[in-house]
Amino acid sequence: MTEHTLILTISRLEAQQLADLVAQFSELLEPHAVADSDSSTFSNDPVLARLAPSAYPDDPEAAAEFRDATRHDLLERRQNDALRVLADLAPSFASGDVSAPNPAGDTIDLAIEGDAGWAWMRTLTAIRLVIATRLGISEDDDHHDPDDDRFAVYDWIGYRLDGIVRALEDSL
Repeated sequence: MTEHTLILTISRLEAQQLADLVAQFSELLEPHAVADSDSSTFSNDPVLARLAPSAYPDDPEAAAEFRDATRHDLLERRQNDALRVLADLAPSFASGDVSAPNPAGDTIDLAIEGDAGWAWMRTLTAIRLVIATRLGISEDDDHHDPDDDRFAVYDWIGYRLDGIVRALEDSL
């Protein structure tokens, strides 16, 4: 892979909202990204199950064995990706007050260096999976409730994810 820099133009308010979502995602993962985490909590949460799906849906014993062997590494990578995204977003708060009168009009260019674009892609995809699971979305054609703001967040993350995927494709 070649070294590249992706530039994400985003408002400071969007950056703050995205950072809040990524931080919430990181908090969700934190207790499960350790090797000795409680597997019963993991198996009872549909979000965590969707983030680390069964490799053997027709063989519960093999699925449990595989999950136990890989869950920690997968969730640790998701956690590290989320922390990388938060680190990339941090400079957007260093200058500028997001509570200023017009923070939405205050745009910044975030430089996403090297392989960090892949961490962004994986993190935004995972956040969409979390939101989709909480909203009961399992298929592309599941109906959105126009009165539920969570669907707007789901779509906004999809919009940002699409831009990152396109930029990564262009950089290959």
